[in-house]
Amino acid sequence: MIGIICALSIEVEGLAKLLENKTENTYAKMKYISGTINGKEVVMTECGIGKVNAAMSTQVMIDKYNPDVIINSGIAGSVSRTLKIGDIVISKDCVQHDFDGTQMGDPKGLIQYNDETRIDIPVSDDVANKLYDACKDLDNTNVTLGRIATGDIFVADKAMRSAVADEFDAVACEMEGGAVAQVCYRNDVPCAVLRCISDDFDENDFMDFMQFRFVAADKSMAAIKNFLQLV
Repeated sequence: MIGIICALSIEVEGLAKLLENKTENTYAKMKYISGTINGKEVVMTECGIGKVNAAMSTQVMIDKYNPDVIINSGIAGSVSRTLKIGDIVISKDCVQHDFDGTQMGDPKGLIQYNDETRIDIPVSDDVANKLYDACKDLDNTNVTLGRIATGDIFVADKAMRSAVADEFDAVACEMEGGAVAQVCYRNDVPCAVLRCISDDFDENDFMDFMQFRFVAADKSMAAIKNFLQLV
């Protein structure tokens, strides 16, 4: 089974229309929609915005559906001057850019687990590469494998975008992917994050995001449809 987790309803609705043998269940007040697409078992949910929502929905999905793979799909802001609106970023790994223990002497972004510490949050290379291949046929789309920075902040300020890029060598920022990847990493579930750029380095205020999110969400859904044909 393939799990798909998105923050916004516009990212789920298009894919849900493709489902056959559709079933809906609610856990932790979140709706999980399952069925088949081209014979592949799929479960998807709209998790809501932010890291806690994303982590909660991921753990519930793992516990209730035992997916073989989880994809976090959606939209993101560019922290790179080379990525433009409509481009796609596939995670080579993730970080939490707002995780800050520097007052304790830790480097920014260092996550302390019970049995290890690390800044990078791994993803599955195999899943990421398949997502990359799934994007090759999309029209007028630049596709990049890179680090995605996650935080509970809508990053519109150029100075902050530059800081995230410089501190973490990231190419895009958003509010859920790193949390999904972290929960999957600790549960040994293969995972990757796919993000379409809805606001670039220059066009980056909230109104730009609102304007371009529908275009970006449509492109993300097209990429997921292609991915389902490759697995």
